[in-house]
Amino acid sequence: METQKKSSQPANKTLTSEEGEEEQCRADTSCAKNEKQEPSSPKQGDFSDPVYKEIAMANGAINQMNRDELRAKCAGLKLDTRGVKDVLKKRLKSYYKRQKLMHSPAANANSDVYFDYICVVDYEATCEENNPPGFLHEIIEFPMVLIDTHTLEIVDSFQEYVKPEVNPQLSEFCVKLTGITQKMVDEAQTFHQVLKRAVSWLQEKELGTKYKYTFLTDGSWDMGKFLHTQCKLSCIRYPPFARKWINIRKSYRNFYKVARAQTKLICMLENLGMEYDGRPHCGLDDSRNIARIAIHMLKDGCQLRVNECLHSGEPRSVPVSAPIEGAPAPQNPKKRN
Repeated sequence: METQKKSSQPANKTLTSEEGEEEQCRADTSCAKNEKQEPSSPKQGDFSDPVYKEIAMANGAINQMNRDELRAKCAGLKLDTRGVKDVLKKRLKSYYKRQKLMHSPAANANSDVYFDYICVVDYEATCEENNPPGFLHEIIEFPMVLIDTHTLEIVDSFQEYVKPEVNPQLSEFCVKLTGITQKMVDEAQTFHQVLKRAVSWLQEKELGTKYKYTFLTDGSWDMGKFLHTQCKLSCIRYPPFARKWINIRKSYRNFYKVARAQTKLICMLENLGMEYDGRPHCGLDDSRNIARIAIHMLKDGCQLRVNECLHSGEPRSVPVSAPIEGAPAPQNPKKRN
């Protein structure tokens, strides 16, 4: 829901979080500092191994190639030839790195993926064309798209509309932006009821029990703003399973080394050589397109990891030194006292 996400400040100061309700993030949470860090711990490989010199030489050669040469090399290796120059360079570098490390002691015990499943979420919420100060965004569409990180496929999805209770009448701007009509939300159930069914859906997939999983969003707003605000309005405790997530914009920017302006949903798709599939600002369609980007990044060798969490009601960066943990098993929402 990109347009409305930019229309007001990142945090609603009229809502205060309970002491200790959100999980504390570890160590330094400075966004700029953590985004620039690279995992260079000896636990992630012995960087004195000669194989890293070979990788550096291969990277140098790739940096000298133009786009046509990059595409030709990708084609010769049977890799995807779509995408802008920076994407093609990263794709080739990741391929050669994987090949070099495959039979090297430097590879250690690293896995290609950190999670069995990634659950993509992109809420739609009430909005005005010019949101007034203190405007309360209420979730009106709850979509989830499930990625199997081993098959690199979308395997299932969940979608329900939600009845807003504080401001039940949708604005004309909101209807036009999201395609969600007044009739749809009038016939929907409350957020508490929808969240319970979303939890049941996640439990049926055995996420957090049999399989390791996490959530992924397009930016910080879905968890750090919309879900946090909605839980307050619905008198529900913020769900522990949603306290940490992957912000794909950060992952994309760091992996492909592009400017922040190139991390909007449409830009990411275009840079990867793809087109948007569906209706923009439909939560389910947005989630599917975000999932397509995530799958593309995994194929290109990106090890998507949790990079944000909710701390005292605000989204914060998770240090790259933090242990890689899956989200806890989802539990039914609990009422706040």
